[in-house]
Amino acid sequence: MNVANLITLARLFSVPLAIWLVLGGHLTAAFWLFVAAGLSDGIDGFIAKHFNQRSPLGALLDPLADKTLLVSMCVTLGIAGRLPNWLVILVVFRDLVIVGGYLVAMAVSQPIRARPLAISKLNTVLLIALVAVVLGRLGLGIDDYHLSEVLVYAVGLTTVLSGLGYVVRWWRGFDDAERGA
Repeated sequence: MNVANLITLARLFSVPLAIWLVLGGHLTAAFWLFVAAGLSDGIDGFIAKHFNQRSPLGALLDPLADKTLLVSMCVTLGIAGRLPNWLVILVVFRDLVIVGGYLVAMAVSQPIRARPLAISKLNTVLLIALVAVVLGRLGLGIDDYHLSEVLVYAVGLTTVLSGLGYVVRWWRGFDDAERGA
């Protein structure tokens, strides 16, 4: 256990508080907690890289904390009626497909590349922006000039493309394995 991993764990453990804040209508606090969580992601990565604190545990915890926070906020904002249900379903379904594909690959002893696709990285950035804009609009009263509406559709599109990208990647990997490539 090192400082970088402790920061990552703090981000992971902030998720229930973030959910509670949104559902309780404390949207200003939820916005600032989300911002702090985002900053902690950069800080733990900086510390891990520059102070030789990279670890296998951190490599697992960091994306878990990030994904848990983002998906939880998406679902919570959906439950609160602040994001459309269709988007929440897409985001959750895509992550279930990714986890399911990984588990299937592990079950058949077929290694898969764990590196995220470029479209997946874009999807993550757009989802972060969407959550921040929605929380900022609701919690701070910032006029987003319909940016949240644009981001909803951008997240929806990149979620679908990202999910399809992983399915294609895995299909090719399994096909190559069956041919003995």
